[in-house]
Amino acid sequence: MDMEPVSMKMQPEMLHAAAALARKADITLGQLIRDLLKREILRQQNARPPIRADEQLIAPLRARLANDLVHAKDWDELDRRLQSKGYVLRAAGGGLALHTSPGDARICKASELGFSYSRLMQRFRQPFPGHSHTWLAERFLNQPHSGVLDDTPEIDVVEPY
Repeated sequence: MDMEPVSMKMQPEMLHAAAALARKADITLGQLIRDLLKREILRQQNARPPIRADEQLIAPLRARLANDLVHAKDWDELDRRLQSKGYVLRAAGGGLALHTSPGDARICKASELGFSYSRLMQRFRQPFPGHSHTWLAERFLNQPHSGVLDDTPEIDVVEPY
């Protein structure tokens, strides 16, 4: 296999640590770097793209649900408001996703509507019922809250790319 020479700069500490790793593995420093780059390239190629909803589909939905997301005083009220319009929030990874109801088809992330899980959790002063990432509640509910349950909650502004 033909190889091209590459010249690069590295901090001395990093160079010494990398050389030690190469010695431990009984390979050259060049082989260590090639192996690491090969792994990273494969990881990037096999990474799943983020599921992001089409902004043209989300904008009307954001407008339709904004009032409900802004004025709900707790998770139960938000659930009732969304259900009345044919939607439901579900835990999704470290956040929330909007689904159809009935049908349970995933539409988008709550943050794409401008309402991140962390902001809703802070506003309602409790985690989403049944959310498996309990550490998020510990993290975000221990932060100072800038508003109370009023008509001026914090929201995330979502803009098209």
